Amino acid sequence: MRRSLWGMLLAVPLTALGQGKEAKAPSPVAAAEAAKPASPTAEAAKPAGAGVNWEGQVLRATGSGAPDLKAANPAQARLGAERAAKMDAFRNLLEQARGIQLSVGRTVGDEMARDEVRGRVEGAIRGYKVVAKRYFSDSGVEVDVEVPLAAITASLVTPAPDTAIALNAQGAEKYTGLVVDARGLGVKPMLAPRLLDGSGKALYGAAALSDESRATAGVAAWFDSLEAAKKAELVGEKPLVVKATGLKGSDLVLASDDAKALAGVNTLFLAEGRVVIVTQ
Repeated sequence: MRRSLWGMLLAVPLTALGQGKEAKAPSPVAAAEAAKPASPTAEAAKPAGAGVNWEGQVLRATGSGAPDLKAANPAQARLGAERAAKMDAFRNLLEQARGIQLSVGRTVGDEMARDEVRGRVEGAIRGYKVVAKRYFSDSGVEVDVEVPLAAITASLVTPAPDTAIALNAQGAEKYTGLVVDARGLGVKPMLAPRLLDGSGKALYGAAALSDESRATAGVAAWFDSLEAAKKAELVGEKPLVVKATGLKGSDLVLASDDAKALAGVNTLFLAEGRVVIVTQ
């Protein structure tokens, strides 16, 4: 098989070193160094961590690409490796997305059984952002990518006009966000939770988001710590804290007094998705 030009050029110095000199056995230290896997260059960055970040409302994945040994030169080999790494990252994002809970008993993968939904989800994930690259000495490449959970949610949830949630625009904007204390209920993070009052009336959910926020903000962030949730940038400096006392399927039922308190204040911040739910 014909060797590539850049592969032969790299091999020439090694051949020249062997001419006119008796080959020497490598020292133990040199042998150990040669056995090490290719290491990343100085351009490498620490991986962001794959999986769902419910606090930051992003899905992250890492992709790896090997160099194309048939490329005309090392630069082209590395470009091919980067393309392969991005394709691998996309596949990994898609695989992880399938396991995310949309609601109780329903995953993104369940919804993707329908062709039109699968196309929308794949389109949303193709809009991922590369957040880090690592270049290795063997011309291999790794990339870290992320996609907002809001993009995935928007591809799955399209509220009907008759399900719109009316927000209270009266009075001063006293609060900057909402923290829902759902500790003790056993609720798990999901893309499309709703908040109800005791009568079953919807107080908040995807239908409350503005069109702009639906594409850029998730329905809610999920935290493990109440104190951390109160300090989250998402809910601002003065969030309203309410208690969820029960579950109805995927919906959180607020305590009666808290539901009244929420209904009685200006809640335009809900249209921006400024909601954090605490689970532990």
